[in-house]
Amino acid sequence: MKGRIIGREGRNIRAFEAATGVTVLIDDTPGAVVLSGFDPVRREIAREAMERLILDGRIHPAHIEKILEEEAKAIEKIINEAGEQAAFDAGIAGLHPEVLRMMGRLKFRTSYGQNQLAHAVEVSKLSGILAAEIGARTELSKAGGFLHDIGKAMDHNQEGTHAKLGAEYCRRYGVNSIVVNAIESHHHEVDQLTIEAVIAEAADAISGARPGARREDLEAYIKRIRTLEELSQSFEGVQQAFAIQAGREVRVIVKPENIDDLASARLARDIAKKIEETMQYPGQIKVTVIRETRATEFAK
Repeated sequence: MKGRIIGREGRNIRAFEAATGVTVLIDDTPGAVVLSGFDPVRREIAREAMERLILDGRIHPAHIEKILEEEAKAIEKIINEAGEQAAFDAGIAGLHPEVLRMMGRLKFRTSYGQNQLAHAVEVSKLSGILAAEIGARTELSKAGGFLHDIGKAMDHNQEGTHAKLGAEYCRRYGVNSIVVNAIESHHHEVDQLTIEAVIAEAADAISGARPGARREDLEAYIKRIRTLEELSQSFEGVQQAFAIQAGREVRVIVKPENIDDLASARLARDIAKKIEETMQYPGQIKVTVIRETRATEFAK
């Protein structure tokens, strides 16, 4: 089957890659063909097409093009339906069809294993709850939460951060300026002008940081934990450092004779700042500095 996918002198695999824009990796791993590409929608079209071609068995350039055309139409339909369904689930009405279509593309995008369209609906619901609790504008908060990561559907093929790209796209399709500010400012690239923008950021952090929301492979996880501990131990006066809560907190034990109470507070701030500057991680990391003084005497 792998020989058929490659084709005579590689003509089938070349035709597939040229038509999809996705790289096909075929090695000695039994029963596996790897598809690699930055565009998640193209990758999904390629995956569906490859599965159909393998089941069909007829693999040649003309048939590859026909199957890809059919799959592209099917995925486009799925994208439109996914965007509309997500807006319905989040309870948001009145969005432009193009905005809904772009949101639908997030169905095929993940971040640390968390599906981005499900994340958008979750953030929208959390934003609505938070807004209702503190008396903010619920509908605008929900819309800001729903659309905050829309830029991730386009950031692989355009220059700029996903927050900026998403804000510009929504502005073009007449989305409320308060919602646009919530999208643009959820990573503090611009100032947050309203309470709704703050709510969107808080809901985003809650959704990303809840247990089980995101996963990493074991190797990357262990490397992150080790880096966190080593980074904390690199400061003067630190005796030991332990990463706990799956790397969401680091507890630093200092030598009491070297670090006083004021220096402990300063050390916690310095470690947190260095973590922000040198590491990449989902959510946030809590730094706790522990200074313990023991006095021991013996009664003889």
